[in-house]
Amino acid sequence: MSLLVVGLSHRSAPVTLLERASVTGDDLVKLLHEIHDSVRETMIVSTCNRVEVYAAVDKFHGGVQVISEALARRSGVALEELTRHLYVHYEDRAVQHAFAVACGLESMVVGEGQILGQIRSAFRLGQDEGTIGRGLHEVVQRALRVGKRAHSDTGIDKAGASLVSVGLQLASAHLGELEGRRALVIGAGAMSGLAVATLARSGVGEITVANRTYSRAVRLAESAAAEGVPARPLPLERMDAELNRADLIVSCTGAGRIIGPGQLEPGRRFILDLALPHDVDPAVRAIDGVGLAGLEELRTAEEAARAIGPEAVEAVRRIVADEVAAFLSAERAAAVAPTVVALRAKAAEVVELELARLRAKLPDLDPKTEHELAMTVRRVADKLMHAPTVRVKELAAAPGGDSYADALRELFDLDPAAPEAVTRADLTRQERSPS
Repeated sequence: MSLLVVGLSHRSAPVTLLERASVTGDDLVKLLHEIHDSVRETMIVSTCNRVEVYAAVDKFHGGVQVISEALARRSGVALEELTRHLYVHYEDRAVQHAFAVACGLESMVVGEGQILGQIRSAFRLGQDEGTIGRGLHEVVQRALRVGKRAHSDTGIDKAGASLVSVGLQLASAHLGELEGRRALVIGAGAMSGLAVATLARSGVGEITVANRTYSRAVRLAESAAAEGVPARPLPLERMDAELNRADLIVSCTGAGRIIGPGQLEPGRRFILDLALPHDVDPAVRAIDGVGLAGLEELRTAEEAARAIGPEAVEAVRRIVADEVAAFLSAERAAAVAPTVVALRAKAAEVVELELARLRAKLPDLDPKTEHELAMTVRRVADKLMHAPTVRVKELAAAPGGDSYADALRELFDLDPAAPEAVTRADLTRQERSPS
Protein backbone atom coordinates (compact mmCIF):
# COMPACT_ATOMS: atom_id res chain seq x y z
CA MET A 1 0.00 0.00 0.00
CA SER A 2 1.54 3.35 -1.09
CA LEU A 3 0.70 7.05 -0.89
CA LEU A 4 -0.55 8.71 -4.08
CA VAL A 5 -1.31 12.40 -4.67
CA VAL A 6 -3.24 13.55 -7.74
CA GLY A 7 -4.18 17.19 -8.03
CA LEU A 8 -4.08 20.54 -9.73
CA SER A 9 -3.20 23.96 -8.37
CA HIS A 10 -2.49 27.55 -9.36
CA ARG A 11 0.90 26.32 -10.56
CA SER A 12 -0.48 23.76 -12.98
CA ALA A 13 -3.86 25.12 -14.09
CA PRO A 14 -5.47 28.45 -15.00
CA VAL A 15 -7.81 30.03 -12.46
CA THR A 16 -10.84 29.38 -14.68
CA LEU A 17 -10.13 25.64 -14.61
CA LEU A 18 -9.51 25.67 -10.85
CA GLU A 19 -12.90 27.29 -10.37
CA ARG A 20 -14.59 24.48 -12.28
CA ALA A 21 -12.66 21.78 -10.43
CA SER A 22 -13.21 23.22 -6.95
CA VAL A 23 -15.51 21.07 -4.79
CA THR A 24 -17.21 21.93 -1.53
CA GLY A 25 -20.06 20.78 0.72
CA ASP A 26 -22.07 17.76 -0.40
CA ASP A 27 -20.17 17.52 -3.69
CA LEU A 28 -16.93 17.13 -1.75
CA VAL A 29 -18.39 14.34 0.39
CA LYS A 30 -19.73 12.55 -2.70
CA LEU A 31 -16.37 12.80 -4.46
CA LEU A 32 -14.62 11.53 -1.33
CA HIS A 33 -16.75 8.37 -1.24
CA GLU A 34 -16.68 7.89 -5.00
CA ILE A 35 -12.88 7.68 -4.91
CA HIS A 36 -12.79 5.72 -1.65
CA ASP A 37 -14.87 2.97 -3.24
CA SER A 38 -11.82 2.10 -5.38
CA VAL A 39 -8.87 2.81 -3.05
CA ARG A 40 -8.00 1.89 0.52
CA GLU A 41 -7.96 5.39 2.04
CA THR A 42 -8.55 8.90 0.74
CA MET A 43 -8.61 12.56 1.72
CA ILE A 44 -9.34 15.63 -0.43
CA VAL A 45 -7.83 19.06 0.12
CA SER A 46 -9.96 21.56 -1.81
CA THR A 47 -8.99 25.21 -1.35
CA CYS A 48 -9.09 28.45 -3.32
CA ASN A 49 -5.98 27.50 -5.28
CA ARG A 50 -5.73 23.71 -5.21
CA VAL A 51 -7.72 20.49 -5.43
CA GLU A 52 -5.66 17.51 -4.30
CA VAL A 53 -6.63 13.91 -3.66
CA TYR A 54 -4.45 11.98 -1.21
CA ALA A 55 -4.96 8.24 -1.39
CA ALA A 56 -3.47 5.03 -0.05
CA VAL A 57 -3.44 2.66 -3.03
CA ASP A 58 -2.29 -0.83 -3.94
CA LYS A 59 -1.69 -0.03 -7.62
CA PHE A 60 -0.26 3.21 -9.01
CA HIS A 61 -1.84 3.29 -12.47
CA GLY A 62 -5.22 2.10 -11.25
CA GLY A 63 -5.25 4.76 -8.53
CA VAL A 64 -4.33 7.57 -10.94
CA GLN A 65 -7.04 6.50 -13.36
CA VAL A 66 -9.76 6.27 -10.70
CA ILE A 67 -8.94 9.68 -9.23
CA SER A 68 -8.51 11.46 -12.57
CA GLU A 69 -11.82 10.15 -13.91
CA ALA A 70 -13.64 11.07 -10.70
CA LEU A 71 -12.27 14.62 -10.79
CA ALA A 72 -13.28 14.96 -14.44
CA ARG A 73 -16.83 13.78 -13.76
CA ARG A 74 -17.34 16.08 -10.78
CA SER A 75 -15.83 19.14 -12.45
CA GLY A 76 -17.47 18.66 -15.83
CA VAL A 77 -14.03 19.13 -17.44
CA ALA A 78 -13.15 16.67 -20.18
CA LEU A 79 -10.65 14.09 -18.95
CA GLU A 80 -8.22 14.90 -21.77
CA GLU A 81 -8.23 18.59 -20.87
CA LEU A 82 -8.00 17.97 -17.13
CA THR A 83 -5.13 15.51 -17.48
CA ARG A 84 -2.93 18.18 -19.07
CA HIS A 85 -3.05 20.14 -15.83
CA LEU A 86 -2.91 17.33 -13.26
CA TYR A 87 0.25 16.50 -11.33
CA VAL A 88 0.92 13.11 -9.78
CA HIS A 89 3.21 12.27 -6.85
CA TYR A 90 3.81 8.75 -5.58
CA GLU A 91 5.37 7.15 -2.51
CA ASP A 92 8.41 9.16 -1.25
CA ARG A 93 7.65 12.09 -3.59
CA ALA A 94 4.05 12.16 -2.36
CA VAL A 95 5.21 12.45 1.26
CA GLN A 96 7.56 15.28 0.29
CA HIS A 97 4.72 17.08 -1.49
CA ALA A 98 2.38 16.70 1.49
CA PHE A 99 4.97 18.21 3.85
CA ALA A 100 5.76 21.06 1.44
CA VAL A 101 2.06 21.89 1.08
CA ALA A 102 1.61 21.99 4.86
CA CYS A 103 4.55 24.41 5.16
CA GLY A 104 3.04 26.77 2.58
CA LEU A 105 5.82 26.20 0.02
CA GLU A 106 3.27 25.23 -2.63
CA SER A 107 0.78 28.01 -1.85
CA MET A 108 0.03 30.99 -4.04
CA VAL A 109 1.13 33.09 -1.07
CA VAL A 110 4.36 31.34 -0.10
CA GLY A 111 4.35 30.53 3.61
CA GLU A 112 0.71 31.34 4.31
CA GLY A 113 -0.58 29.57 7.42
CA GLN A 114 -4.18 29.13 6.29
CA ILE A 115 -3.30 25.87 4.55
CA LEU A 116 -2.76 24.14 7.93
CA GLY A 117 -6.38 24.74 8.87
CA GLN A 118 -7.52 23.58 5.45
CA ILE A 119 -5.56 20.33 5.79
CA ARG A 120 -7.02 19.79 9.27
CA SER A 121 -10.54 20.30 7.89
CA ALA A 122 -9.89 17.81 5.09
CA PHE A 123 -8.50 15.33 7.60
CA ARG A 124 -11.50 15.69 9.94
CA LEU A 125 -13.91 15.21 7.05
CA GLY A 126 -12.09 12.04 6.00
CA GLN A 127 -12.23 10.75 9.57
CA ASP A 128 -15.92 11.60 9.92
CA GLU A 129 -16.70 9.88 6.62
CA GLY A 130 -14.56 6.83 7.42
CA THR A 131 -12.19 7.25 4.46
CA ILE A 132 -8.97 7.67 6.46
CA GLY A 133 -7.04 4.79 7.96
CA ARG A 134 -3.64 4.29 9.49
CA GLY A 135 -1.62 5.18 6.39
CA LEU A 136 -3.06 8.62 5.74
CA HIS A 137 -3.38 9.29 9.46
CA GLU A 138 0.38 8.97 9.94
CA VAL A 139 1.28 11.08 6.91
CA VAL A 140 -1.19 13.90 7.58
CA GLN A 141 -0.45 14.19 11.28
CA ARG A 142 3.28 14.37 10.55
CA ALA A 143 2.68 16.94 7.78
CA LEU A 144 0.76 19.16 10.21
CA ARG A 145 3.59 18.95 12.73
CA VAL A 146 6.13 19.81 10.04
CA GLY A 147 4.01 22.79 8.99
CA LYS A 148 3.88 24.08 12.55
CA ARG A 149 7.64 23.66 12.89
CA ALA A 150 8.30 25.56 9.66
CA HIS A 151 6.25 28.52 10.84
CA SER A 152 7.73 28.59 14.34
CA ASP A 153 11.37 28.04 13.33
CA THR A 154 11.58 30.34 10.28
CA GLY A 155 10.23 33.65 9.06
CA ILE A 156 8.16 32.15 6.28
CA ASP A 157 4.85 33.11 7.90
CA LYS A 158 5.64 36.78 7.26
CA ALA A 159 4.68 36.19 3.63
CA GLY A 160 1.01 35.90 4.48
CA ALA A 161 0.26 39.57 4.00
CA SER A 162 2.06 39.78 0.67
CA LEU A 163 -0.97 38.80 -1.41
CA VAL A 164 -2.98 41.66 0.05
CA SER A 165 0.01 43.99 -0.19
CA VAL A 166 0.39 43.35 -3.90
CA GLY A 167 -3.34 43.91 -4.36
CA LEU A 168 -3.19 47.20 -2.47
CA GLN A 169 -0.40 48.37 -4.75
CA LEU A 170 -2.77 47.82 -7.69
CA ALA A 171 -5.51 49.63 -5.76
CA SER A 172 -3.19 52.60 -5.16
CA ALA A 173 -2.40 52.76 -8.87
CA HIS A 174 -6.14 53.01 -9.57
CA LEU A 175 -7.29 55.20 -6.67
CA GLY A 176 -4.21 57.13 -5.66
CA GLU A 177 -3.20 57.31 -2.00
CA LEU A 178 -5.17 54.93 0.23
CA GLU A 179 -4.87 57.12 3.29
CA GLY A 180 -8.31 58.18 4.48
CA ARG A 181 -10.15 55.87 2.04
CA ARG A 182 -13.19 53.80 3.01
CA ALA A 183 -12.57 50.06 2.80
CA LEU A 184 -15.04 47.16 2.78
CA VAL A 185 -13.78 43.66 3.57
CA ILE A 186 -16.21 40.85 2.71
CA GLY A 187 -15.66 37.61 4.61
CA ALA A 188 -14.08 36.89 7.99
CA GLY A 189 -11.69 34.01 7.32
CA ALA A 190 -7.90 33.97 7.49
CA MET A 191 -7.43 35.91 4.26
CA SER A 192 -9.94 38.54 5.37
CA GLY A 193 -8.04 38.86 8.63
CA LEU A 194 -4.84 39.53 6.68
CA ALA A 195 -6.68 42.07 4.57
CA VAL A 196 -7.97 43.95 7.61
CA ALA A 197 -4.55 43.99 9.27
CA THR A 198 -2.82 45.18 6.09
CA LEU A 199 -5.45 47.84 5.43
CA ALA A 200 -5.11 49.13 8.98
CA ARG A 201 -1.36 49.54 8.47
CA SER A 202 -1.90 51.28 5.12
CA GLY A 203 -3.71 54.17 6.81
CA VAL A 204 -7.24 53.79 5.41
CA GLY A 205 -9.80 56.02 7.07
CA GLU A 206 -12.30 53.31 8.02
CA ILE A 207 -12.94 49.62 7.57
CA THR A 208 -16.29 47.82 7.33
CA VAL A 209 -16.34 44.03 7.69
CA ALA A 210 -19.32 42.19 6.18
CA ASN A 211 -19.84 38.50 6.88
CA ARG A 212 -22.61 35.93 6.89
CA THR A 213 -21.82 35.05 10.51
CA TYR A 214 -22.18 38.41 12.20
CA SER A 215 -20.23 37.49 15.34
CA ARG A 216 -17.12 36.81 13.26
CA ALA A 217 -17.50 40.17 11.53
CA VAL A 218 -17.67 41.77 14.98
CA ARG A 219 -14.43 40.13 16.09
CA LEU A 220 -12.59 41.14 12.93
CA ALA A 221 -13.83 44.72 13.16
CA GLU A 222 -12.70 44.85 16.78
CA SER A 223 -9.21 43.78 15.74
CA ALA A 224 -9.04 46.73 13.33
CA ALA A 225 -10.36 49.12 15.97
CA ALA A 226 -7.62 47.90 18.29
CA GLU A 227 -5.11 49.19 15.71
CA GLY A 228 -6.68 52.64 15.92
CA VAL A 229 -8.72 52.44 12.70
CA PRO A 230 -12.48 53.13 12.89
CA ALA A 231 -14.17 49.84 12.03
CA ARG A 232 -17.66 48.39 12.11
CA PRO A 233 -19.25 45.00 11.43
CA LEU A 234 -22.05 44.46 8.95
CA PRO A 235 -24.38 41.53 8.23
CA LEU A 236 -23.72 40.18 4.73
CA GLU A 237 -27.31 40.78 3.64
CA ARG A 238 -26.74 44.52 4.08
CA MET A 239 -23.60 44.51 1.92
CA ASP A 240 -25.14 46.03 -1.22
CA ALA A 241 -25.62 49.46 0.29
CA GLU A 242 -22.00 49.50 1.44
CA LEU A 243 -20.60 48.48 -1.97
CA ASN A 244 -21.23 51.92 -3.47
CA ARG A 245 -20.04 53.76 -0.38
CA ALA A 246 -16.63 52.07 -0.26
CA ASP A 247 -13.59 53.21 -2.25
CA LEU A 248 -11.84 49.87 -1.87
CA ILE A 249 -13.52 46.45 -1.66
CA VAL A 250 -11.65 43.29 -0.71
CA SER A 251 -13.71 40.12 -1.13
CA CYS A 252 -12.53 36.76 0.22
CA THR A 253 -15.55 34.46 0.67
CA GLY A 254 -15.24 31.92 -2.16
CA ALA A 255 -19.03 31.62 -2.11
CA GLY A 256 -19.46 32.26 -5.83
CA ARG A 257 -20.63 35.40 -7.62
CA ILE A 258 -21.77 37.63 -4.76
CA ILE A 259 -20.91 40.91 -6.55
CA GLY A 260 -22.20 41.67 -10.06
CA PRO A 261 -22.54 44.70 -12.31
CA GLY A 262 -26.15 45.25 -11.25
CA GLN A 263 -25.05 46.03 -7.70
CA LEU A 264 -22.49 48.73 -8.53
CA GLU A 265 -22.91 52.34 -9.61
CA PRO A 266 -20.38 54.20 -11.77
CA GLY A 267 -17.67 55.86 -9.71
CA ARG A 268 -14.00 55.50 -8.85
CA ARG A 269 -13.54 52.40 -6.74
CA PHE A 270 -11.32 49.35 -6.77
CA ILE A 271 -12.25 45.72 -6.07
CA LEU A 272 -9.71 43.13 -4.98
CA ASP A 273 -11.13 39.62 -5.47
CA LEU A 274 -9.00 37.15 -3.48
CA ALA A 275 -11.51 34.30 -3.60
CA LEU A 276 -11.75 31.12 -5.60
CA PRO A 277 -14.32 30.50 -6.90
CA HIS A 278 -14.33 34.21 -7.66
CA ASP A 279 -16.67 36.45 -5.68
CA VAL A 280 -16.88 39.13 -8.38
CA ASP A 281 -18.31 38.95 -11.88
CA PRO A 282 -15.59 40.17 -14.32
CA ALA A 283 -18.31 42.19 -16.08
CA VAL A 284 -17.95 44.89 -13.38
CA ARG A 285 -14.87 46.08 -15.27
CA ALA A 286 -17.23 47.60 -17.81
CA ILE A 287 -18.63 50.00 -15.20
CA ASP A 288 -17.17 53.49 -15.48
CA GLY A 289 -14.50 54.09 -12.84
CA VAL A 290 -14.46 50.56 -11.41
CA GLY A 291 -11.18 48.62 -11.28
CA LEU A 292 -10.92 44.90 -10.53
CA ALA A 293 -7.99 42.62 -9.77
CA GLY A 294 -8.25 38.88 -9.17
CA LEU A 295 -5.75 36.18 -8.43
CA GLU A 296 -4.61 36.13 -12.05
CA GLU A 297 -3.18 39.63 -11.76
CA LEU A 298 -1.12 39.00 -8.66
CA ARG A 299 2.38 37.61 -9.13
CA THR A 300 2.40 36.51 -5.53
CA ALA A 301 5.07 33.84 -5.49
CA GLU A 302 7.83 36.26 -6.54
CA GLU A 303 6.53 39.04 -4.32
CA ALA A 304 6.29 36.70 -1.33
CA ALA A 305 9.85 35.49 -1.80
CA ARG A 306 11.04 39.09 -1.82
CA ALA A 307 8.93 39.91 1.24
CA ILE A 308 10.38 37.18 3.43
CA GLY A 309 13.79 36.71 1.85
CA PRO A 310 15.15 33.59 0.13
CA GLU A 311 16.83 32.49 3.37
CA ALA A 312 13.51 31.71 5.05
CA VAL A 313 12.26 29.73 2.05
CA GLU A 314 15.49 27.76 1.88
CA ALA A 315 15.32 27.08 5.64
CA VAL A 316 11.84 25.62 5.22
CA ARG A 317 12.99 23.48 2.31
CA ARG A 318 15.72 22.06 4.54
CA ILE A 319 13.18 21.34 7.27
CA VAL A 320 10.98 19.52 4.76
CA ALA A 321 13.91 17.46 3.44
CA ASP A 322 15.00 16.47 6.96
CA GLU A 323 11.47 15.62 8.08
CA VAL A 324 10.77 13.57 4.95
CA ALA A 325 13.96 11.55 5.46
CA ALA A 326 13.13 10.93 9.13
CA PHE A 327 9.52 9.99 8.38
CA LEU A 328 10.40 7.57 5.58
CA SER A 329 13.12 5.97 7.68
CA ALA A 330 10.68 5.41 10.55
CA GLU A 331 8.01 4.10 8.17
CA ARG A 332 10.40 1.59 6.61
CA ALA A 333 11.53 0.42 10.03
CA ALA A 334 7.92 0.05 11.16
CA ALA A 335 7.06 -1.90 8.01
CA VAL A 336 9.53 -4.65 8.89
CA ALA A 337 8.33 -4.91 12.50
CA PRO A 338 5.46 -7.36 11.80
CA THR A 339 7.91 -9.69 10.02
CA VAL A 340 10.27 -9.52 12.98
CA VAL A 341 7.41 -10.30 15.35
CA ALA A 342 6.34 -13.22 13.15
CA LEU A 343 9.93 -14.51 13.11
CA ARG A 344 10.18 -14.37 16.91
CA ALA A 345 6.80 -16.08 17.18
CA LYS A 346 7.99 -18.89 14.94
CA ALA A 347 11.17 -19.26 17.02
CA ALA A 348 9.08 -19.44 20.20
CA GLU A 349 6.84 -22.04 18.59
CA VAL A 350 9.85 -24.19 17.66
CA VAL A 351 11.18 -23.91 21.22
CA GLU A 352 7.86 -24.98 22.74
CA LEU A 353 7.55 -27.94 20.35
CA GLU A 354 11.04 -29.15 21.27
CA LEU A 355 10.32 -28.74 24.99
CA ALA A 356 7.13 -30.74 24.55
CA ARG A 357 9.13 -33.53 22.85
CA LEU A 358 11.63 -33.44 25.72
CA ARG A 359 8.87 -33.79 28.29
CA ALA A 360 7.43 -36.75 26.35
CA LYS A 361 10.81 -38.49 26.25
CA LEU A 362 11.67 -37.73 29.89
CA PRO A 363 8.38 -37.88 31.75
CA ASP A 364 10.15 -38.31 35.11
CA LEU A 365 12.16 -35.11 34.76
CA ASP A 366 11.90 -33.15 38.00
CA PRO A 367 10.18 -29.72 37.73
CA LYS A 368 13.26 -27.72 38.69
CA THR A 369 15.47 -29.32 36.05
CA GLU A 370 12.71 -29.02 33.47
CA HIS A 371 12.39 -25.33 34.26
CA GLU A 372 16.16 -24.74 33.94
CA LEU A 373 16.26 -26.60 30.61
CA ALA A 374 13.33 -24.59 29.29
CA MET A 375 14.93 -21.29 30.33
CA THR A 376 18.24 -22.30 28.72
CA VAL A 377 16.62 -23.24 25.39
CA ARG A 378 14.62 -20.01 25.33
CA ARG A 379 17.72 -17.92 26.07
CA VAL A 380 19.60 -19.61 23.24
CA ALA A 381 16.73 -18.90 20.84
CA ASP A 382 16.49 -15.27 21.99
CA LYS A 383 20.24 -14.72 21.56
CA LEU A 384 20.20 -16.26 18.11
CA MET A 385 17.27 -14.04 17.09
CA HIS A 386 18.61 -10.83 18.65
CA ALA A 387 21.34 -9.87 16.17
CA PRO A 388 19.42 -10.54 12.93
CA THR A 389 16.25 -8.82 14.15
CA VAL A 390 18.09 -5.72 15.37
CA ARG A 391 20.15 -5.58 12.19
CA VAL A 392 17.16 -6.01 9.88
CA LYS A 393 15.42 -3.08 11.60
CA GLU A 394 18.49 -0.92 10.97
CA LEU A 395 18.77 -2.00 7.34
CA ALA A 396 15.04 -1.56 6.77
CA ALA A 397 15.31 2.15 7.66
CA ALA A 398 17.33 2.76 4.48
CA PRO A 399 15.78 3.16 1.01
CA GLY A 400 14.81 -0.22 -0.37
CA GLY A 401 14.69 -1.61 3.14
CA ASP A 402 11.49 -3.55 2.52
CA SER A 403 13.56 -6.11 0.64
CA TYR A 404 15.10 -7.22 3.94
CA ALA A 405 11.69 -8.17 5.29
CA ASP A 406 11.12 -10.19 2.13
CA ALA A 407 14.48 -11.91 2.67
CA LEU A 408 13.57 -12.82 6.26
CA ARG A 409 10.29 -14.35 5.17
CA GLU A 410 12.08 -16.36 2.48
CA LEU A 411 15.03 -17.49 4.60
CA PHE A 412 12.94 -18.60 7.57
CA ASP A 413 10.02 -19.90 5.50
CA LEU A 414 7.55 -17.66 7.29
CA ASP A 415 3.86 -17.91 6.49
CA PRO A 416 3.17 -14.88 4.22
CA ALA A 417 -0.02 -14.27 6.18
CA ALA A 418 1.78 -14.09 9.54
CA PRO A 419 3.11 -10.50 9.24
CA GLU A 420 -0.30 -9.34 7.98
CA ALA A 421 -1.95 -10.98 10.96
CA VAL A 422 0.41 -9.14 13.31
CA THR A 423 -0.39 -5.84 11.54
CA ARG A 424 -4.15 -6.46 11.77
CA ALA A 425 -3.86 -7.26 15.47
CA ASP A 426 -1.87 -4.05 16.01
CA LEU A 427 -4.51 -2.01 14.16
CA THR A 428 -7.28 -3.62 16.19
CA ARG A 429 -5.53 -2.68 19.44
CA GLN A 430 -5.17 0.92 18.23
CA GLU A 431 -8.82 1.15 17.27
CA ARG A 432 -9.93 -0.21 20.65
CA SER A 433 -7.61 1.94 22.73
CA PRO A 434 -9.13 5.20 24.03
CA SER A 435 -8.04 8.32 22.13
